[in-house]
Amino acid sequence: MQVTPASLAGLDAYCLLIACVVLRPIAWVSTVDEQGRANLAPFSFFAGVSSSPPTVMISVGRSRGQRKDTAANLLATREAVVHIAPRRLAREMVLTSVDAPPEFDEFEFAKLAKSPSVDVRPPRVADAPVAMECVLDRHLEVGDGPSDVLLLRVVRYHLADDVLDADGRPDPVRLDATGRLGGDSYCATNDVFAIPRPPRAGA
Repeated sequence: MQVTPASLAGLDAYCLLIACVVLRPIAWVSTVDEQGRANLAPFSFFAGVSSSPPTVMISVGRSRGQRKDTAANLLATREAVVHIAPRRLAREMVLTSVDAPPEFDEFEFAKLAKSPSVDVRPPRVADAPVAMECVLDRHLEVGDGPSDVLLLRVVRYHLADDVLDADGRPDPVRLDATGRLGGDSYCATNDVFAIPRPPRAGA
């Protein structure tokens, strides 16, 4: 089977891409608008892009041609908190994807407690095992939508002690992070295997 993107309708092109690009980590992003109203939403077009300084990327599609609250808030306030959602909070994470107006509080809708951040204004999900306070580094518009691609620089990590390994880093099995597959399917980081990397060629 061969497919050209130009032969697919928009939804079909989206569904094929997300079924191919797996496993996708989920950025569970809290922001506030200029009035201080909190927003919380998940995005699976998410990746780390630099370690110095630590920088992550989220891509936020448009809704009916308009920027989603997360992108609009980030462009207005330049601050966010990116959480990693464990499987035990997967249902609440999906609830926060609800299509709702700016004044709607997804924290309350999903019955999630808020915790104050230290360096940024958006609140944290109190029960999330990993939360990264971030500031906006740069913004790009990509594609026909266009999508808002936002590069976020991490300024503070919050890490739950019970998911850390002996080196103080999140253990993938303890973290049990939720990942996105195609359609309504998800996975978690509870099936882990190791393969050593080869030595440097010519060494």
